[in-house]
Amino acid sequence: MTIHQISVFLENRAGQLAEISNILANNGIDLRAINIAETADYGVLRLIVCDAHKASAILLEQGFILTMTPVTAVTVDDEPGALAKLLKLLAENDIGIEYMYSIFGHADGKAHIIFRVVDSDKMADLLSANGYQTSTAEDLGIR
Repeated sequence: MTIHQISVFLENRAGQLAEISNILANNGIDLRAINIAETADYGVLRLIVCDAHKASAILLEQGFILTMTPVTAVTVDDEPGALAKLLKLLAENDIGIEYMYSIFGHADGKAHIIFRVVDSDKMADLLSANGYQTSTAEDLGIR
């Protein structure tokens, strides 16, 4: 299943993350996952939140530059080697991973991994054919 990720472009200055998390908290937006990539001049904050459309509108109103990107959330067993097995399957089937990160928390012995890949349709078919489940919005507590 594809879910929406918000990517916010940030200046590299102290307080940017605190400002964004405060804005989201004050508007009842719960974070599900957060990842930051940085360069010398700017950072890209990637967020999975409970309501991506509401969060995007709020951040845009506050003057932040952002994009919404489709990503795939995959459910894996929360045990040693489970992620390695999934990554091996993707590699053997030439699924290029642009980036990945995990989501906060887990339940019922399962973890959720967020993937941005080159060919999401090919990945979805491969996951289905090999018994993997994609995480639903409900699984992740998002709308």
